[in-house]
Amino acid sequence: MTGTLITVAPTGAEVDKAQWPQLPTTLEELVAEAQACEAAGAAMVHVHIRDDEHRPTLDLGRLKATVEALREQTSLVVQLSTGGSVHDSLDSRLRVLDALPDSCSLTCGSVNFGDDVFLNPWHLMSDLYVQARERQIVPEFELFDLGHVASLRRLIDTHGLPFGGRVHVDLVTGVPGGMPGTTQAVVAAVQMLPPEVTSWSATGIGRSHLPVMAAALSLGGHLRVGMEDNLMYDRGRPVAGNVELVERAARLSTEMQRPPLSTDEARTLLGTTDRRGTS
Repeated sequence: MTGTLITVAPTGAEVDKAQWPQLPTTLEELVAEAQACEAAGAAMVHVHIRDDEHRPTLDLGRLKATVEALREQTSLVVQLSTGGSVHDSLDSRLRVLDALPDSCSLTCGSVNFGDDVFLNPWHLMSDLYVQARERQIVPEFELFDLGHVASLRRLIDTHGLPFGGRVHVDLVTGVPGGMPGTTQAVVAAVQMLPPEVTSWSATGIGRSHLPVMAAALSLGGHLRVGMEDNLMYDRGRPVAGNVELVERAARLSTEMQRPPLSTDEARTLLGTTDRRGTS
């Protein structure tokens, strides 16, 4: 495909609602933000949820309600995070799959995450891989470091291709402890990807947002943007909301003659099952 898959990550697990009131944390806010982002050019939404006090949660009832609402009120590919926050148990992260999203994140290794450790041992990766395939959920493989490419290779060699037969990777750059948010890092990671990889996107955390976006577009990759990853639109100016980040990604993609993919085109790219109307 010559277009660009734009994924929006609107909330995350790290940003404080009290400090960033424009962060969508209630179900109503999340759905409204997703609708606006779809209209602006996003085709997939990467979802973290919050509780009534705006704290990160993996409550299965809330996850199911979120998937159902997004599926009923948008056409977006719904991707649930299985990373949660760095404090969530491995078992609770596995249970995210019971909400039956279209896609799920699957991080291919542990990584220092600021002052914490984002733990992803082999048995968790393997269980997520197998259980996602059993539930017909397409994983997106999150690579925070070059060593994670080897884990992706091991998963494919051990279990075969994931559900849908496609392998979509997201390069997460700029996390303190992971690979830097530079063009050189993106190029190095892309050069190491296994031949089974059918598509990839890149995420630049914080100030690496723009250079990583430009590198991904120039190399034929796709984009992830959103307030989970970047809170500043410009130097000295906070983002007003996720929509303007999606709008900029769509504008740059179009300028590069790789306009945003529709949600149907995204499903073809990723090999997801269309569960709309089945919630």
